[in-house]
Amino acid sequence: MANRASGGGLDLAPIEAAMRGAEVLVIGPAELERVAAFKPDRIAVAGGDGTIAPVAELAGRLDVPLAVIAAGTANDFARTNRLPLDRLEAAALAAGGTELRPLELGRLADGRPFVNVASAGLASVAARRAQPLKSRLGPLAYAVGATRAALTGRPLQAAVRVDGRPVYTGGAWQVIVACTGAFGGGSGIGAADSNDGELDVVVVPAGSRIKLIRRAWGLRTQTIERQRAVPHFVGSIVEVELPPDSEFNCDGELLVGGLERTTARAGAFNLVVG
Repeated sequence: MANRASGGGLDLAPIEAAMRGAEVLVIGPAELERVAAFKPDRIAVAGGDGTIAPVAELAGRLDVPLAVIAAGTANDFARTNRLPLDRLEAAALAAGGTELRPLELGRLADGRPFVNVASAGLASVAARRAQPLKSRLGPLAYAVGATRAALTGRPLQAAVRVDGRPVYTGGAWQVIVACTGAFGGGSGIGAADSNDGELDVVVVPAGSRIKLIRRAWGLRTQTIERQRAVPHFVGSIVEVELPPDSEFNCDGELLVGGLERTTARAGAFNLVVG
């Protein structure tokens, strides 16, 4: 499956040529459900992070391996799983790789799957600020967007429950619900286990903008969950209550509604890694 709009445009001809020896059928995101009828040996997805989850869900449902050809702007999923960032190398791996890694799949309240992170607060502001800059700055657009968000964004009120237990109520700069924990062009939650069947939750509590510098450093070094006064929880069901119509970032896509109940399932699909 190929998202031709990913990364500013996707040329499929060299990718198909690199998949030597494989019989390749190329479809777009709107045709995804047609795949089952072809009884594929594996499914490859070429696109950005926001394209991967529905294809991963389908691969798991059909019990076939998923291969990822990173073709987005940040490619956080590929980076955290140490997949090739060169598209031709990734295509060759997609066609011939035999080593598989089982991974969990997260789900929002409406059933939408995600592989990396669903995050409310500054993450959605940063994503919106980064959007028009991607074509010119590439992954650096996320850093610029995050800086602008820190200067102009405001904390939101959030109530968080993990496995039915209230764990946080109050103002927050950011609430992060994570599978791989990777997002924002290299930021992340280092403690996140991508196949334990549980979600990692990190709350960046409201406070001064000066303290956001330290929080930003923690996100970039993937140590945010170790910082003092930054709550970190792990559980199989995470419920986040936000103000009405609050926007959040899910695998790079901006959404409204769905964080009120998130879950994860271990071994939901097998990723081709080598």
